[in-house]
Amino acid sequence: MFQIIVDSAANIPAELVKKYKIKVLSFINFVNGKEVTCFDPDLSPEEERQKGHEYYDAVRQGADVKTGLISTAIFEDAFRSAMENNEDVLYFSLSKNISGNFNSARLATEDLMRDPVNGRKIRLIDSLNASLAQGILAIYASEMRDKGMEVDEVADILETYPAKMNGVFTVGDLKYLSRTGRLSGATALVGNLLSIKPILRGNKDGFIVQYKKCRGRKAALNELVSLVCDNIVEPEKQIIGIAHADAYEDSLYVMDKIQKKISVREFINTSYDFCTGSHVGPDTIALFFMAKDRELGAGK
Repeated sequence: MFQIIVDSAANIPAELVKKYKIKVLSFINFVNGKEVTCFDPDLSPEEERQKGHEYYDAVRQGADVKTGLISTAIFEDAFRSAMENNEDVLYFSLSKNISGNFNSARLATEDLMRDPVNGRKIRLIDSLNASLAQGILAIYASEMRDKGMEVDEVADILETYPAKMNGVFTVGDLKYLSRTGRLSGATALVGNLLSIKPILRGNKDGFIVQYKKCRGRKAALNELVSLVCDNIVEPEKQIIGIAHADAYEDSLYVMDKIQKKISVREFINTSYDFCTGSHVGPDTIALFFMAKDRELGAGK
């Protein structure tokens, strides 16, 4: 047997964490100096949405938000605990080109594998993405585990999935992207004045890049729907992820539009993880799905 571990950036709702027996290591944010745990295992979907509303409303109002990494020590403790329970470990990470988390997990693994407890092993998979692009991979791993597959077999298969797992999103206010250096302050100011809404995506190397620009929110939401429906492969076998930063009505809009165009196995619609969500800002809508690759054409 093996234990599946994710960081809370994987954005898996608490009820699904329980269903699929996945362990979550939570980021800690500080909002106006007050500690906020990014993942709470005891919340219902409605409570998660309310907590998301409160968090992103605080961001809108100019709250001072600080984020940090999960330490190597926390990874080491979690991995060792699983190994002491005679389980292997399969960890799905936030992209190493977005966060230092993967490196922290790698250092923990190197320490533990010098003298592995009970001879167990650790496999790390860089999702080269964020949010439900990580979380859906972990769910697929759980389904494979339930079929009796061992950790190496599962990891060998799922290591090929990040090259096909797409994340596309649009934001509500460009100023948050300017704060992270993805847009200049002047570009963000002009874009907001002209109601320019960029479509962004995670590229094949795990960096966030601009795909195209739309004029107005509705046009951007419709473009996200088109990107999913025009590029998804075998949607009837797929889980599509929707993560929103306190934009629940918009998330229902895009979900309804997709359902009218294609037949999908399942949707996960949840509030955007606080740690990564604080960098893209309130009203962000992100969609996650498998395509033949992560190119999605040249964009505009």
